[in-house]
Amino acid sequence: MVQIGARVTVDDIDRMRDKLFITSGPTSGTKWSAFWVLLVLASVIASAGVISDSTATVIGAMIVAPLMTPILGTALALVLADRRHLIHCLGLVLGGALVVIGIGFLLGLTHPGDIVASNNSQVAGRVSPRLVDLLSALATGVVGAFALVRSDVSDTLPGVAIAISLVPPLAVVGITLESGAPDQSLGALLLFTTNVAAIIATGTIVLLLYRVRHVLANAGQPIAAMSKKTLAVVISAVIVVAVPLGAGSLLAGREQAIVRNATPVTDMWAKKQGWIVNTINFTSGELRIVAVGPPPEADIAALRADLDAAGLENVDARVTLVIGGSRELPAGS
Repeated sequence: MVQIGARVTVDDIDRMRDKLFITSGPTSGTKWSAFWVLLVLASVIASAGVISDSTATVIGAMIVAPLMTPILGTALALVLADRRHLIHCLGLVLGGALVVIGIGFLLGLTHPGDIVASNNSQVAGRVSPRLVDLLSALATGVVGAFALVRSDVSDTLPGVAIAISLVPPLAVVGITLESGAPDQSLGALLLFTTNVAAIIATGTIVLLLYRVRHVLANAGQPIAAMSKKTLAVVISAVIVVAVPLGAGSLLAGREQAIVRNATPVTDMWAKKQGWIVNTINFTSGELRIVAVGPPPEADIAALRADLDAAGLENVDARVTLVIGGSRELPAGS
């Protein structure tokens, strides 16, 4: 097997075990409590950031979130064929995910209106994952596993935490569920599942390339046999999530083509009416156009005819007309 980078020692493997297997060792109680405290805090921060549509706040949650630990722990347990720690790590990932979703749902109750993709950029960016998200997750997972193995490059881990999206998608799942948008919840859950599968897959491969099992065997430490099906199952999981992501990419490409074809048509229609197109996008299965202009109201029937003539007769459209301009209302008037 090809080996990459510097040679891994038994001490390195012990360090990784101590870091990733938080349910074992003399400090397991401390690590256990730290995990849940940080996870709850990250969940609150992420949910608040999504609700307030604040990118900076969401990034803060990414740095605090500890979910990367049991996910990489799952990869190490797979390589070591450590069934007990594999179950523990997967349990932490699943339990942690449920906690984040629950907190997102509860915080969503504090907001008077619905929080969905059409009115929140944080939600919109996490409910329609594509193949590029999988590629990004695979690359980020490699960096995370590499930084774990190589303690001399561990300074990159905060950047890995920001690059990989774990807690924010789960917060979006809870918030959109509370807002009555289960389809968007499924999209955010798919993004989280994609990232988890990518991290486990790349983590497993990196650890195998570093010959972790070989190092332990040469040191005389007992190690269970690794099933030949393990790697196949891990890679299959990545392929499974790639299917809906591929469909999402095709759909996104179609939507972009619709907007691209509709833009000159709507601009020409607005110009004839003496109006201006403010925004045009494709959301929730329909072309949405916002136009601004003076009275009288623009002729939207003419726009429908223009769209049909441009080959967009099968595309549903919604036009929002904003009539008039701004007016000064001084105090006391």
